Amino acid sequence: VHESEHLDVATSLDFFCTINLDQEEVFRTQVVEKSLSPYFGEEFYFEIPRTFQWLSFYIYDKSVLQKDLRIGKVSIKKEDLCNYTGKENWFMLQPVDSNSEVQVTIELQVIASLIYCLPFPCSIKECHGLPLINGQNCDPYATVSLVGPSRNDQKKTKVKKKTSNPQFNETFYFEVTRSSSYTKKSQFQVEEEDIEKLEVRVDLWNNGNLVQDIFLGEIKVPVKVLRNDSFQAWYLLQPRENGNKSSKTDDLGSLRLNICYTEDCVLPSEYYTSLRNLLLKSADVQPISASAAYILSEVCRDKYDAVLPLVRLLLHHHKLVPFVAAVAELDLKDTQEANTIFRGNTLATRCVDEMMKIVGKHYLKVTLKPVIDEICESPKPCEIDPIKLREGDNVEINMENLRYYVDKVFREIVRSSISCPTLMCDVFYSLRHLAAKRFPNDPHVQYSAVSSFVFLRFFAVAVVSPHTFHLRPHHPDAQTSRTLTLISKAIQTLGSWGSLTKTKLSSFKETFMCEFFKTFQEETFTESVKKVCFNCIFLLEMYKRAQGRTRIGKKNFKKRWFCLTSREFTYHKQQEPIFTIPIKNILAVEKLDESSFNKKNMFQVLHGEKPLYIQANNCVEASEWIEALCRVTRCNQKRLSFYHPSAFLNGNWLCCKATIESSEGCARCTADVPADTQIEIDGDRETERIYSLFTINRSKLQKLEEACGSIAVYQGPRKEPDDYSNFTIEDSVATFHTLQQIIDIVEKLNESHEKYQKKRSSILAYASGTPLASF
Repeated sequence: VHESEHLDVATSLDFFCTINLDQEEVFRTQVVEKSLSPYFGEEFYFEIPRTFQWLSFYIYDKSVLQKDLRIGKVSIKKEDLCNYTGKENWFMLQPVDSNSEVQVTIELQVIASLIYCLPFPCSIKECHGLPLINGQNCDPYATVSLVGPSRNDQKKTKVKKKTSNPQFNETFYFEVTRSSSYTKKSQFQVEEEDIEKLEVRVDLWNNGNLVQDIFLGEIKVPVKVLRNDSFQAWYLLQPRENGNKSSKTDDLGSLRLNICYTEDCVLPSEYYTSLRNLLLKSADVQPISASAAYILSEVCRDKYDAVLPLVRLLLHHHKLVPFVAAVAELDLKDTQEANTIFRGNTLATRCVDEMMKIVGKHYLKVTLKPVIDEICESPKPCEIDPIKLREGDNVEINMENLRYYVDKVFREIVRSSISCPTLMCDVFYSLRHLAAKRFPNDPHVQYSAVSSFVFLRFFAVAVVSPHTFHLRPHHPDAQTSRTLTLISKAIQTLGSWGSLTKTKLSSFKETFMCEFFKTFQEETFTESVKKVCFNCIFLLEMYKRAQGRTRIGKKNFKKRWFCLTSREFTYHKQQEPIFTIPIKNILAVEKLDESSFNKKNMFQVLHGEKPLYIQANNCVEASEWIEALCRVTRCNQKRLSFYHPSAFLNGNWLCCKATIESSEGCARCTADVPADTQIEIDGDRETERIYSLFTINRSKLQKLEEACGSIAVYQGPRKEPDDYSNFTIEDSVATFHTLQQIIDIVEKLNESHEKYQKKRSSILAYASGTPLASF
């Protein structure tokens, strides 16, 4: 959404733009204040989860005291989106009239049959896909009318409460043997011209209770269509024909949009086996630049085009961590200074960015949403730039307010390391070790390698743009947005290892930020950053019960040091761990009944092997360990729903007396998995998307293939620049071999798609002969 030009209003107001699927709002831009030519400059990328008919853009005048006023709209039919995709277009704003606004394109089933001289039935069956009204399901009802030149007989269905798919199943009867104005009692034979002028009209409404009912759409069916036989069809509701037409259409202004719309035709899974396997083995290809996944990034420069489906596919098949490690190692070869590590927009950094957005959604929500809500709903003045201070503002008080917010956000981030998803921890673990290997003489690089992602690319971005990460429903207002920007700057600086040194402070562009950071103690924050980067949660001495038999045949309790990170849970006798449980393998963490071993403060860690029974030193430590382990394992996919609260001793479970050690637990686990931590990915759809990208960029694949051939044949210096310099080719032979595989697979998939399209076309051609109406 770029800009709107010459809006037809009397004075400069505050405008914003919404993006709608039919009439359901899915995105909203920030408010542009006091301009008749507002520039929005915002980009929204989203998957379309349902069928739709119109993609619409509404321009609103923001009102503080009253309801926001709709100035005009741009609506594009789904079938026409391909005509505008990939290029900028100016669209004239059209008037918005309540009678012409169909809330959503729905399907309505009508059954009607006409028998001369008798009442004929009209049955309203059901509707599908009604919109949300003010965030809630509709209370829909329908009116059914028989309309003619001199009659308008109307009947009404019952109101269906809170539903998007109402089932009406009501039948109404209408007389067509005489007109409504005919009063004689003698039999009246229906004339042919009367039938020609009659029509059945169905209007759909949302019951407004105490306010005005909302019009949802209408259909009109001429009775002449129904005269010879019963007729059943699905109809698309339409706007009212008598909606007010504005005579000032050309005066409303125009909206500049850049729309990219793609549809994927996904074949059965077996068609993608070859391409999927080629992509999934990318991490094992040497060098990594010769892999299919890396080649995809070479021919597709746009991050959303290539990186998103690639990350989702590798994530779905548990291949993302080794691939990120491989491309990160390639990045580090070209990194000359440790302070610039992972600061560029490379394949590795883009993969990590997209991974954090997908995997870290819930993590971000539980960490930042409460404090972001506090800032947005009860904002305190935080402006510390002397130039931007308002009259009456006190810079000292503002600095205290800002410091309060920064401390609170930073504290929540540090505390949240226990909740960091295991996959993110695995990726950061690899990056940390790769950085230390690349710069062995820099003791701080292992922290900056992680903090550059955690603070700069994840938390700081979410703070400054909470609506993008679904932490807030809409853009914050201008003052709150400025506060979030200052907090984000502070978080970036605090998260950068060693950035609070005197030399760094002197390099701040803004003098006021330099003064602000002089109030921070570097040692305190750098130690906190170190803790976040290492994800080390606890290190404490406790007792554990031996997992095996001792020489005298009894299992005893031994004192051990336990360490919990976001990747693994270990216990130690000395420095090296004796036993390690990967966090992803933990199935449940629960208290253990005291009666099991006649010991207090015990809990159990259930994993793939026998339960690990642990005794803490006191009840507080036991509670903290259980909470920490539950939080760090909350995203595990195979968590148990039931467990045994007691131990298995002397051949049976003490709690339920079951004699089989592997039997299902008898008590429900106390820590449930949050619903929004589950990640749903369709691997076939992502593979289809990648196939489409290879198809679109076939010419670049051929150029890359030519480049490999040229390098293999002639290794000498070139006198003239060529088109191959943009490609990364470390091993021409290996890259050429992969390219041949890609091209061969794409050609076979092209043939499969052509066969499918022919089959689909023949089916549609056959189906077009069946009675189906749309009005």
